[in-house]
Amino acid sequence: MRFPIRAAAATAVLLTTVTLTAAAQHGPSVMADLINQVAETEKKIVDLAKAMPEAAFNWRAGKARTTAEVLQHVIAENYFLPALAGQSIPAGVNIKADDYKTVQAYENRKAPRAEVIADLEKSFAHFKAAMGKVAPAQLSDTVNAFGMKFGGQQYWIMTTTHLSEHLGQLIAYARANDIVPPWSR
Repeated sequence: MRFPIRAAAATAVLLTTVTLTAAAQHGPSVMADLINQVAETEKKIVDLAKAMPEAAFNWRAGKARTTAEVLQHVIAENYFLPALAGQSIPAGVNIKADDYKTVQAYENRKAPRAEVIADLEKSFAHFKAAMGKVAPAQLSDTVNAFGMKFGGQQYWIMTTTHLSEHLGQLIAYARANDIVPPWSR
């Protein structure tokens, strides 16, 4: 009885070692981790947008963007930022990777609340799909954006943290309008 148990234990150790060695060589996917982070941020931003009534969409903190403009900025950047790293922008989205004015025009467009929410969900699907197309070798490529050069991995981390910054902004906007974020209830 001891031999089969030892053989099974040795086999388990060997398989674990092979798996860990393969993971160390190929690494857990940084992009997979970033995509998961984007998905978590997406859920909060979309849930928060759905919890805000039309009046909150038009609310503005001083001279800052309205809530709708912040959401439209997130949507536009979800298309624009991957394009700067070589990913395509879907047909019908009037944003060009070489023209930031198209991003600003998108952010300032007037759209009903329901359309903004639908566009938000579509933009996040695009953003995550674009991230999923990045091969591990591309993480060491240089991305030229905003007059600076980023390593590929650094660039994608920056795009992910950018979303978190706007989530924080939207939480502040919601709280200023007496709206409790859905995940805080």
